[in-house]
Amino acid sequence: MSIHKHQIIAVDFDGTIVEDQYPKIGKEQLFAFETIKKLQNQGHRLILWTVRNDKKLDEAVEFCKKNGLEFYAINKNYPEEVLDSKTARKIYADIFIDDRNVGGFIGWGKVHHLYFENKAPKKEKPKSFLSFLKR
Repeated sequence: MSIHKHQIIAVDFDGTIVEDQYPKIGKEQLFAFETIKKLQNQGHRLILWTVRNDKKLDEAVEFCKKNGLEFYAINKNYPEEVLDSKTARKIYADIFIDDRNVGGFIGWGKVHHLYFENKAPKKEKPKSFLSFLKR
């Protein structure tokens, strides 16, 4: 069993579930659907959190369904939430899995490792901000 209590997990689509080929749908990231479904089976509430909208969003949702994955909510905190011009499109989640994290996406293998193998991530020596800029 996972060491984590049930959490709300927001998952990005382009660059995270699939390779970033926007506006097309890229190739599935290695272990993406297996890991996401396993998280869901353990009781975590998953939200698809993406900049896609309209037809492009429908295509992403359908792609996920074809791969056996349906999300609790899509670009909302809960399915019944009504978004309008007065509603901020900010998702509440305990964890965000996204390729735009500082340092980029860690990969589904590491996500699986963190959640299902009860291992804490290895702490790396902090790098200075200047060394980050020199890349």
